[in-house]
Amino acid sequence: MSIIEIIQRYRRRLKKHSLIEHLRGIWFSRKFTKSGIIVVSGGHPSPQILNDGGKIFSENCQFYSGVRIEIGKDAIVQIGNGTYINRNSLIVSHKQVKIGRDCKISWDVIIMDTDQHAIPGTALEDKPVIIEDGVWIGCRSIILKGVRVGTGAVVAAGAIVTKDVEPHTLVGGVPARVLLNLTKSKNEK
Repeated sequence: MSIIEIIQRYRRRLKKHSLIEHLRGIWFSRKFTKSGIIVVSGGHPSPQILNDGGKIFSENCQFYSGVRIEIGKDAIVQIGNGTYINRNSLIVSHKQVKIGRDCKISWDVIIMDTDQHAIPGTALEDKPVIIEDGVWIGCRSIILKGVRVGTGAVVAAGAIVTKDVEPHTLVGGVPARVLLNLTKSKNEK
């Protein structure tokens, strides 16, 4: 096989692979521990990981275009197996954000474990955000610092979650409140 044939074959593989990534999002199976900006191609705009010295651990998760993950110094972001994060969502971690397995995060969702900006004369108090396995977060929802979202919970579109969410409950509103206990509704049918 000549050099030209090898290059042509390689180009065909690249075109095919990037088209598939564009259609399905990008799958991750890596540990990123470097500081700096990590941009993963595929889709427009590409998902971005801005790492200021923290760590991100991900396992077969899928990021769609425009996803942005900001990791502060000594912060940790963990994303579980089978989780997908849809377009233009933002994760900001100055302490810890943990997202469990098989979670579905819709577009334009914001997850923050910090207030981001300090008021002069006060210190920032960062608190971890824990999202357990099988959680579904609706579009344009906001998950604020110190929140634990229980296994199998559903956060309705546009909700602002300021307090813990019990497992297998549907929450919605501003601020989010319990709308339905999902285990009771399954048993009633």
